[in-house]
Amino acid sequence: MSAAVSAGTAAGLRRTLVPLALAQFICSFAGSNMNVMINDISRDLDTTVQGVQVAITLFLLVMAALMIPGGKLTDRLGRKRCFTMGLAIYGVGAILSAVAPSLGVLILGNSILEGVGTALLIPPVYILTTMMFTDIKERARAFGVISGMGGIGAATGPLLGGLITSAITWRAAFVFQALVIAVIIWLSRNVRDPVPADPTRPFDIVGAVLSAVGLIVLVMGILAADNSLLLSLVLLVAGGAILFGFFAWVRARERAHKEPLLSTSLFRNRVSNLALVTQNVQWLILMGTSIVVSAYLQVVRHYNAIQTGVIFTAATLGILVSSLAVGRLVRRFAQRSLILAGFIVTLAGIALLLALVKHSPSPWAFSPGLLLIGLGVGTMLTPSVNVVQSAFPEQQQGEISGLSRSVSNLGSSLGTAIGSTILITGLTQPISAYAFAMIALGVVGLGGVAATIMLPREKKGPSTAPEMA
Repeated sequence: MSAAVSAGTAAGLRRTLVPLALAQFICSFAGSNMNVMINDISRDLDTTVQGVQVAITLFLLVMAALMIPGGKLTDRLGRKRCFTMGLAIYGVGAILSAVAPSLGVLILGNSILEGVGTALLIPPVYILTTMMFTDIKERARAFGVISGMGGIGAATGPLLGGLITSAITWRAAFVFQALVIAVIIWLSRNVRDPVPADPTRPFDIVGAVLSAVGLIVLVMGILAADNSLLLSLVLLVAGGAILFGFFAWVRARERAHKEPLLSTSLFRNRVSNLALVTQNVQWLILMGTSIVVSAYLQVVRHYNAIQTGVIFTAATLGILVSSLAVGRLVRRFAQRSLILAGFIVTLAGIALLLALVKHSPSPWAFSPGLLLIGLGVGTMLTPSVNVVQSAFPEQQQGEISGLSRSVSNLGSSLGTAIGSTILITGLTQPISAYAFAMIALGVVGLGGVAATIMLPREKKGPSTAPEMA
């Protein structure tokens, strides 16, 4: 073990892993639990289904847009401090959301404050794990726990959210989040930062603004498609132009020998680039499926929150089973093989959701497809994260963690935006809109398969991600 963990024991490391994994769980939970509350929130706050879906997408988008700056701030402020600050901001947002009298206040609490809090606390989760677990196999198992908890959080969000909403009120779901945050803060009191903070480390404010604004405008362009195709096109072009300007700014700072927000060297690693694509696609499919199925069940079939949540038990079970098994699987199979198998199983799940649901009015027709999607996503989450994080040295963990989480959360926001936009736009023909949305997610999944096939085979076994570079 390194000096950072020499004083600790294996049991101590496992205790440290608990609050980190719980943090990933609650943030993923928050990204999907509102999907089953769409009708309840819209009635209570006197707003529309589209308004609630905008709040859901904005939460995911704020996370994605600020994750890179959040990862970079860990070097300047310290990983533990960013983690604690993020938890505190998230907790305030959860409480504000619980008492929100209007959609605007809900957006402030959930979309903005919880989004900002998540962007601050999630990069330290992956940086601390990478630094503390120096053995590649142990690190893979640790990432398995964290990624698995993230997947379980996303999958159980509809179920727990439905149970809480039906038994109490949708507001209690945010109280639940605040309570979990309080538990995490208490459990993390003994977490130590392996590397001291460097207050002199420069922070690229212009780069942070350009990257955040570019991502937000890009996804807002997708959301605008159900109102105006022209506005959607304008926003998509503007978002692309801003992101181009961001990369031009980064290159200019590097040529001037100044530290940018994001080093372009991160994009010169072919293995990492391909694995980042698989991360983006995994979360896009998981969250896209969640919003499409949830909205279809509530808006078209008029199911309540608990009925919708129970249907997602199949996805929860699938992710739980595969996440528990992945720790053993990474010791027996190459990470590339696990990612590829995960995509194949996930695509089979999408095919079942198309085939069975179209021809059956039974709500249980969703179960086989959701189960396969859960099994597939749970199988590939951990190897994708491990390949990316292990491809870079310790001094670049802040940057790559921010980029990795940004790419994953961008996938979540894109999946939610694409799925909800297609479904809401075509509600006059709900079956066709549902089928089109699922087909779109399947096509994106094929892109993930292509990226995985291009990953080189590991040279020394399943747990040697650095050897792939």
